[in-house]
This record gives sequence, C-alpha cells and structure tokens, in this order.
Amino acid sequence: MLKIQTQGVHHITLTGADRQTSIDFWEGVLGMPFLFEQPNLDNPEESHLYFDPGDGRLITIFTDESRTPNRRRTPTEPGCVHHLAFIVSKVVWNQAQSRIEARGIGHSGPKDRGFMDSIYFKDPLGLLIELACYKFDPPAGSTHAEVLAEAHKLRVAAGDKAIGDVHLADAIEALVARKSGSLSSDRNPKNPYA
Repeated sequence: MLKIQTQGVHHITLTGADRQTSIDFWEGVLGMPFLFEQPNLDNPEESHLYFDPGDGRLITIFTDESRTPNRRRTPTEPGCVHHLAFIVSKVVWNQAQSRIEARGIGHSGPKDRGFMDSIYFKDPLGLLIELACYKFDPPAGSTHAEVLAEAHKLRVAAGDKAIGDVHLADAIEALVARKSGSLSSDRNPKNPYA
C-alpha cells in the first residue's frame, strides 16, 4: 500500500449566500482579488466565484441569489470546519483590529499564540476567520513548517507547554547550521568581548 502524497492546498470551496455578499467580504474586507466566475458545474442553479487568497491558490464560493447571510456561528461538531486562517504580514496584522472595528465587526482581540499572533472574527455567514502573523521569518531556503517542526522538538526536550521565542530562535540557528556550510571547524557560540 502506498501513500497519496499531497503537495499543498489546491483550493477551498465554501457555500456562500448571494454573489454580492461574497464579493464584498472576500475582496472588499480581506482584499482577495475576484479572479473569475462560472456556473457550479454540479448545480447550474449556483454560481462559482474564485478568489486569490494571496498565494496564487484559490478560495472558491458557491453562491445562490435565493440564499441570504445568516450570522449565527457555523457548526463546530466533529467533521465540521472550525475556522479558516489566513497569513498576513506584521504591518497588516497591526492594522487588522482597527480595520475590523471600522466595519462594526466583533472580534476576539489580539491573541498571542507563542509562534504567531492571531485575531478572530466571523464572516457574514458565521464562519470563523483567523488572521495570523508569524513572529519569525524562516532562514533562506527553509519554510515556516521546518522552523516549527524544529522548534517543537526543542520545546518537547525542554518540557515546555508551547512553542515560544527561545524555541524559534534556537530552531532557526539549528536549521542554518545544518543547511549552511562554514570554513570554521568550531561553530559553537563565542564571546569575543571577554
């Protein structure tokens, strides 16, 4: 038996209400360019809207003009989507709270997640949306996932509850040491001021 190896998220499709509510939220609030639209090929009564979340992949929305927005929280039972998280830069994250509040949207307030900062709010249909900002940049040639996997090992070895700044800093150092060569025979920390 062999795995079916994935290489990333291709797209996420959500059930929306009417067309304009979807455009107003995904492009008008979150800034995702509205790329194209076509009929839902499985249900010609619905339209299928395509948005770019910022990485060239797709968020797609099935819309139907007979559906109206309902702001109650979407189900969170097992098997349901709890929330969608989108990456934003630190400068955007710093402005997110005031920009959400300018629209009269309730939110969680800033949340420190150890390796990232987050803020949560609901879309017009009750789906929980997270805007997340990493607290670190991975070294050249590495990914955020590689840094987090290394930081997790360090956190577990230290017996700490969650990944923190020290784990991230040490993970970045370890990745650089593994991926970058050096002419030095001793790459251990030094104090040239002693």
